[in-house]
Amino acid sequence: MSIVKSFSVGNGDMFYINHGSDNFTIIDCCMPDEIKNDILSEIKPLWNAKGISRVISTHPDDDHICGLKDLDEKLNILNFYCVKNSATKAEPTDDFKHYRSLRDGDKAFYIYAGCSRKWMNQTNEERGSAGINIIWPDTSNENFKEALKIASGSGSPNNISPIIKYSVNNGVTVLWFGDLENSFMEKIKDEITLPKADIIFAPHHGRKSGKIPNDWLEQISPQIIVIGEAASSDLEYYTNYNTITQNSAGDITFVSDDNVDVYVSNENYSVDFLMDNSKSNTYGYYIGTLEL
Repeated sequence: MSIVKSFSVGNGDMFYINHGSDNFTIIDCCMPDEIKNDILSEIKPLWNAKGISRVISTHPDDDHICGLKDLDEKLNILNFYCVKNSATKAEPTDDFKHYRSLRDGDKAFYIYAGCSRKWMNQTNEERGSAGINIIWPDTSNENFKEALKIASGSGSPNNISPIIKYSVNNGVTVLWFGDLENSFMEKIKDEITLPKADIIFAPHHGRKSGKIPNDWLEQISPQIIVIGEAASSDLEYYTNYNTITQNSAGDITFVSDDNVDVYVSNENYSVDFLMDNSKSNTYGYYIGTLEL
């Protein structure tokens, strides 16, 4: 069994994967002061229970690194994954300074399309793979190089975001896109082929500015698109696809075995496209099961 959780943190992103193997992964960090202790209290025992734990940072905008310094102090991050970059900020926060120290230090592992690492996507006799593979970036791509240049000049780092795939053998496949922008994705859409996936987290918190190109959506054929937290007027609702909107659902937890049971923190939230397998409210309020 594996668990993928998306925290409801307002204008920001924070996820974890509690792998079925001896791995634990956090993707991005956004811990507003009012819920920081709750998040840390949930994550710390899960983190400590696994032999290998890692943090993947998609890009260093404040809504993706808020609380990173506190996270490191509580968990002692030994494996910090990010794209190799030299992003700067005109007015660096303490969390950005901490991101920079992790990024440029000996705990960093730089991710790129097709990279491999024990136990991110390699298995040995000691423990199994986390099932994480990096689809993008292609570090030789001119559009990506331009995104790095913009970020290094204190511009937006959105388009240095990687595309991350998590998959379980004979089970669920999930994709993350960070804050990739629609205009950038349109430029690179013919450069890569995306895998089919059951669940995807829409780029840029589900905003229209991060709408996934139709060509990619056809390749992915997602069964669920999770739309993040942003102003309703800014959201792309992905007509003709099944969606869960975090603005309304709150925390979202996917518990995967043969199928995927879906839980949310808002007891009044519901959808009509999942099977009702009458599960108990173990991980929040059960709203149905995605049959794989």
